[in-house]
Order: sequence, then structure tokens, then C-alpha cells
Amino acid sequence: MDTPKSTKNITRRDFFKLAGAGIALTAVNKVALAALPEIVTAEKANTQAPLHPDNGRPYNPVVTLNGWSLPWRMRNGVKEFHLVAEPVIREMAPGMKAHLWGYNGQSPGPTIEVVEGDRVRIFVTNRLPEKTSVHWHGQRVPNGMDGVSGLTQPAIPPGKTYVYEFEAKRAGTFMYHPHADEMTQMAMGLMGSWVTHPKNPKFMQVDRDFIFLLNAYDIEPGSYTPKTNTMLDFNLWTFNSRVFPGIDPLVVNKNDKVRIRVGNLTMTNHPIHLHGHEFQVTGTDGGWVPPSARWPEVTTDIAVGQMRAIEFVADELGDWAFHCHKSHHTMNAMGHDVPNMIGVKQHDLVKKVGDLLPDYMAMGETGMAEMSEMASMMEMPLPENTLPMMTGTGQYGAIDMGGMFTTLKVREGLAKNDYQDTGPYQHPKGSVAYEYVGEVLTVTRPTATDEQSAVEVQVRKPSGHSGH
Repeated sequence: MDTPKSTKNITRRDFFKLAGAGIALTAVNKVALAALPEIVTAEKANTQAPLHPDNGRPYNPVVTLNGWSLPWRMRNGVKEFHLVAEPVIREMAPGMKAHLWGYNGQSPGPTIEVVEGDRVRIFVTNRLPEKTSVHWHGQRVPNGMDGVSGLTQPAIPPGKTYVYEFEAKRAGTFMYHPHADEMTQMAMGLMGSWVTHPKNPKFMQVDRDFIFLLNAYDIEPGSYTPKTNTMLDFNLWTFNSRVFPGIDPLVVNKNDKVRIRVGNLTMTNHPIHLHGHEFQVTGTDGGWVPPSARWPEVTTDIAVGQMRAIEFVADELGDWAFHCHKSHHTMNAMGHDVPNMIGVKQHDLVKKVGDLLPDYMAMGETGMAEMSEMASMMEMPLPENTLPMMTGTGQYGAIDMGGMFTTLKVREGLAKNDYQDTGPYQHPKGSVAYEYVGEVLTVTRPTATDEQSAVEVQVRKPSGHSGH
């Protein structure tokens, strides 16, 4: 996991290191370089090591979950970046790819990291089939740099490059996304994260700092392109356009102070829940939360268009679940319009249906966990380019999760910049839940039936407001 370098004075050795990390530099001539920073792209969907600054103001870098940070160049005291809006192919998990729109080869695009007070210049090249713009969500910028096409600027036509320039005035966690045909463009994955670090690197310093965006897609099994007119009925809920088991773990040292920054660009709220630890919300896209206004939580609800930064001390070893607490959001494709088959005897139908569909299997009679169990034991036939609703395995068998789910892996003895997956946690002897083999008392209860007693209901139309 090589650390990308700044694009200032890229050497041949640096080029091959970047390429090994799935990051490449587009070849441009020296005349073009005088005006534009290099175009840096990434294709791999794995988490890249933090981008430590080798010029400009110092800062403590973030780690983008299943992503990377965009290198820059310094030119006359200005930090210059080059974003390219373009169609991309994003692997959402092994076995499924989506045709999305993103920046610099990925969706979401690379994280942009600057320091409070930096003068920033961003070149935005539009390789989409339609016009676009970039809004710097939550930041204080001159009105003409706010990125609302038609209102504050002309839209960027296909094939053109526009320049945004402003001072990063306020430290915090932000996003960038279009305000041009945004229903289509954000539904296609056009978005990215932005972090403005404080001038003082010791201000609210943490040991490990992660960031990612929540986004959602409606991609029918067998297809590759999201349905952009979907309002609520999405079938893929993602962390940085990845679903479990394709989401990397958050790997930390025991007793590390950890910050996780999460932004929500879906169409609904998400209660993000951490197992094994309590945290505090220490930041929003409006700024840092004063210590006197914080309280301990294990779940924080992140509304549409919000950023939240949570912090905690990782003082409990183990593999701890970290996920959205809406149960349908921890489920992958094919989860909609499936009837509840609990208690429905299907064995007499298997042969009849099997004559028409040879690979048919009766599922759901005792619950949908059968699906993940079957997937872990055998190759299940699925439509092209899709995923089972629940997938992934752990050291004790199938993990009945998908979608917005990953793990916080707390370990001892990690190197400072080691974010590699450590494998399953080795539990101390006697610390794993186990089966009780003694006698269990039986309880007799009335048999449940579908019959209901007739109830007479009388409805009286209200005649006034006195009872309100």
C-alpha cells in the first residue's frame, strides 16, 4: 500500500510507485504542464495509504475508506488540483461492477486535503456527456465559486475545463458534488470528500483519521447502470460506492484515538452505529462541536447533506461491527419485492418449479439467513452482475450482512502507517459465546393462528376542534 506523492517533481520511480497502487499519471507535454496540473487517476477500489504532504503547510492526513487523496502541485504559493469528471467503472464488491460517473477514475472521487488558510486552485475538466459544475459543500467561498450552474456560474460544457479559486477559510469536513442536473449526476455517483485541516496540526489531533461518503444506487440485477429517477427504493446502500463484503475494515491500534468522518449524499438519513465503544460527535460540516456540547453515543443519525465526525479511544481489542442501523441498508441487491415466506411450506413446489427452473431452491421458510448460509457452502446461481442480499463470511461462518457494513479492527503493535487487514481476531480462551448443554425448561404457549376475532369498530366524525 504505497503512499501517493505530491505531483510536484514526479520522478520515474514515483510514477511506478503510483502505478503499483492503482494510481496513474496521464501523459501530457511540458507546454500543457505549465498551465495545468497533471491528471492523476486511480482504478483500484482498495484503501490507499495516507498522503503525507511534502510541501505546503504540514497536516495530519486522513485515510479514505476504499479510496485515496488527490495529489497537488504548488505554484506561486497556490495549491493546485486537477479534477476530471468522467464515466467510470466501479467495482462495488467482488463479482459486481457498476457503470458510474465520478472523478479521476473513481466514484466517489479522490479526497481533497488542504490546510486552513491555503489558497486553492482547482481545475475541473468535464469529460461527461452533459454539462456539469462543482459545489464545495459547506465551505465559505466567493459567490461566483459556489458552483450552482446558471445561478453563480455558467455550467461547464462537455470537453471544457473551468477553474475554481478560493481560500480554504475554515477547518472542517466537507464534500464536493455537482449542482447541474444533480438528480442524475449524484445518482450516478458524482461526488467526493474534502478535508480542510487546522493550521495547528496539534489541534484536535488523533492517531487515525478515516473518511467516507454514504451513497445509494438502484441497479437491477443483470444491469450495470443505476436508475437515476429512483427516489427512495434503492437496492444498494454503500460506503464510498462499495458494499459489504467489498468494504475494507478500519484498522487501528489499541488505545489509538480514532476519528471517523462520514458524509451523507443519499436520499435518506442513516443511523451509523459502532459496536464495542462509545464515541462523541466532535464535528459537523458547520464546524467543530465545543466539548461542552458533546455527549457519549454509540449511534449517530446522519441526515441528507450532513457531515459528522465521531471520535473515540479504541481500547477494546476485537473485530467490531460498524454499520447503518436500518436493517434494509445492510442488505445488497435483490432485496425488494420479495414476499415473506416464513412458515410457508415450499417442498411440494420445488419439483414443479424445478422442472421450469433447474437451479431453483426454496428459500425463506425459516428466514432469509438461509441465503447467506447457502452462499457460504455452495455456488449459488445469480443473474449476471449482481450480489446476493447477504454475503461474506467470518471465522465462525456466514455473516448475514451486506450494504453499509464493515468492521473496526482493533489490534496491538501495528506500525504507524499500517492499515492492512489483519485477518480475524484471535479471541482469548474462554471469551467467545458458547452453547449451553444443560437442561432447558419448556414453555407452553397457545398456538398462533391466522384467525382473528371479529371486532366492531364505530367511527364518529369529529364536529369541532375542542379535542385537539
